[in-house]
Amino acid sequence: MKKTIQIPKTEIIKPNILYYGTPVILLNTWNEDESVNISPISSSWVLGDCIILGIGLGGKAIENLERHPECVINVPNPTLWENVEKLAPFTGKNPVPINKKENGFTYAKDKYNVSELTPIDSLSVKPSRIMECPLQIEASVRNIRIPDYSPNFAIVETQAIHIHAHKEIIIGENHIDPNKWSPLIYNFRHYFGLGNELGKTFRSET
Repeated sequence: MKKTIQIPKTEIIKPNILYYGTPVILLNTWNEDESVNISPISSSWVLGDCIILGIGLGGKAIENLERHPECVINVPNPTLWENVEKLAPFTGKNPVPINKKENGFTYAKDKYNVSELTPIDSLSVKPSRIMECPLQIEASVRNIRIPDYSPNFAIVETQAIHIHAHKEIIIGENHIDPNKWSPLIYNFRHYFGLGNELGKTFRSET
């Protein structure tokens, strides 16, 4: 007997945002006075040692990267969501850009104090790492591109230099244990962790 396929009903929608479930990143960049700015971002993807970041224009992060092409890509776990949210309404840009002010942002200089997180020195780049984040990736900026079709953000290509991981999530010498590591997920402006494991790809080495 031929199986009947139930086709799901769909509708065309026009959401204001399309953060359909991506890891949160705390991006550390180097200020002109040699302090560190921390920017929560939720648009990134990785291929090999190349990490692509989507960063809005007009903020401190892109200004810093254009002037000093180094950063630390800190990846928090779900336990740090409240620290991330403490950063959310603040910008390191002074005066606050009009579009940010209209969206409720205010200026904060010391992002470590705001977030109640702890700086730790990097090995090869000037911005510090965030001690509490289980993954901390020192990176150099290789290219910054502003799309012609959407001039409100930049596509920033970075290359990983050093990858620091909390010891408790490492398995073997160079692998992250997926049963002990969970990124903080930004899902349509809500914070989530990962659920139970469903399986693994045939290329998995753990």
